[in-house]
Parts: sequence; C-alpha cells; structure tokens
Amino acid sequence: MTQLPKALFLSHGGGPLPLLGDAGHAEMVSCLKRLASDIPRPDALLVVSAHWEETVPTITAGQAPSLIYDYYGFPEESYHIQYPCVGEPVLAEEVRQLLGTAGIESRMDEARGFDHGLFVPLKIMYPEADIPCVQLSLVGTLDPTKHIEMGKALASLSAQRVLVVGSGFSFHNLRAFFAPSTPETRQLNRSFDDWLADTCSSSGYSEEERARRLARWSDAPAAHYCHPREEHLLPLHVCYGVALAPCAKRIALTIMDKLSSMYLW
Repeated sequence: MTQLPKALFLSHGGGPLPLLGDAGHAEMVSCLKRLASDIPRPDALLVVSAHWEETVPTITAGQAPSLIYDYYGFPEESYHIQYPCVGEPVLAEEVRQLLGTAGIESRMDEARGFDHGLFVPLKIMYPEADIPCVQLSLVGTLDPTKHIEMGKALASLSAQRVLVVGSGFSFHNLRAFFAPSTPETRQLNRSFDDWLADTCSSSGYSEEERARRLARWSDAPAAHYCHPREEHLLPLHVCYGVALAPCAKRIALTIMDKLSSMYLW
C-alpha cells in the first residue's frame, strides 16, 4: 500500500498478554507487525482507546505522557513495560478544534498518560516508539452515532499523514475467553464476526445504510454475547466516521481462540 490509510481498527488482545509471548496472541502479533510494514509510516498517531471514557471527548495534551498499567493480576514484568513515545500537543489542539467546528464539545488533559490500548499494540507495530501519539477518549454514554460523528469531524486529519487508530476488540466477552468453547459459542462468535465483516466491507450498502447498521449494532446476530458492553467496539465507529466508505482491507484472525477482525480504511 503506497498511500497512508485514513484509519485502522485493531483488535488489541487481552491486557499485556501480546507482549508476554502468550500463544493465544501469536497470530495477532504477526498481523500487527505485518500491517506496520505494509502501510506507509505515519507522521503521528491519534489513538482512540476502548480503555478511556469521559463525559465529553477528551484529548491527551501532554508532551511526554507516562504509561498507565490499567490491568490487574498479570506478571510483575507487565508493570514495567516501557513505550517512551512523545505526545503531540499541536495535534491535540487540532483535534480539539476540529471537534469544536463540528459542534462537539471536548476538553484537553495535560496530565493523563497512555493506557494499554495504546502502548500494547504500538509496541508491536512501532517498537522504536518514535512516532508522536495523541490519545482520544470515548464518550461515556457509549452512543454509537456520537462516535461516528466524532470520526466525521476528524476526517481532515488524514490529509496530514496522521493515522487514526481505533484500539478495541471485535469480540470482547471476558467470561467467554475463559470458558470452554462449544459449537454454540463458536457459532455465536462467527455470526457477529460475519455481520461485522459484511457491514464494514460490502460495497452493496450506501454509506447511510452502513452508518445505520453500525449505529444499530446491537440488532446484529449475537451482538450482546460478543459485546456485553460495547466500549471495545466503538473505536471502530470512530474509524468508520473518518472514512465514510467500505473498508479497504479486512483481516480475519484468531485471538485467544476467538474469531476476531481488524479493518483498514
């Protein structure tokens, strides 16, 4: 791919496990490394993480954000992971202005660090930590249409070699990850994954219909089995809003024995 994509939705796996050599994440790690080598290098990254919710969209504005180890019960080494990328206050201000122009209230946060929705996948993709990053929160109402609108407001960022990364997970049922798989649960997983792939990939939908389907994601087959709570799906809505088009590429993979997907616009 010679042109920088507009947006990437990635399934970021379980906590720090992708960085700890976990076998259930081997395909994901390979996929992210390949993605980073296949697409042009961005000048900056705007990461929408499933692990940050605020009352209004909030933007990291610090020059050198620390890391937030927002996971529990993992080996001690996982609390010493380093990813010393810098922030980009100029980009943060541009994000704030674009949201404001679209009538979306937002705020800047100079103190907040980067959570594992950012540093885990980026340490795999860009291990040198030499691309400036800004993180953008979800809105705590978890309104899917709101997140599509946020993406629409940020569409012009792509003209400046900024890659918008939605860091979530196409399947996120924590109990299911640690329960035995059965033919029924595998079919539930597949039903939603197929629906999401069709919604994001098919050229047969108008963009109005695609947006409607994503806004009503809870009507999809097995929606609430795959997403008992939707925060890991909504970064995809922001990515779609940036592009307003069918994805250029879908990547199907297995993470922790569950069918998962990544999407490139």
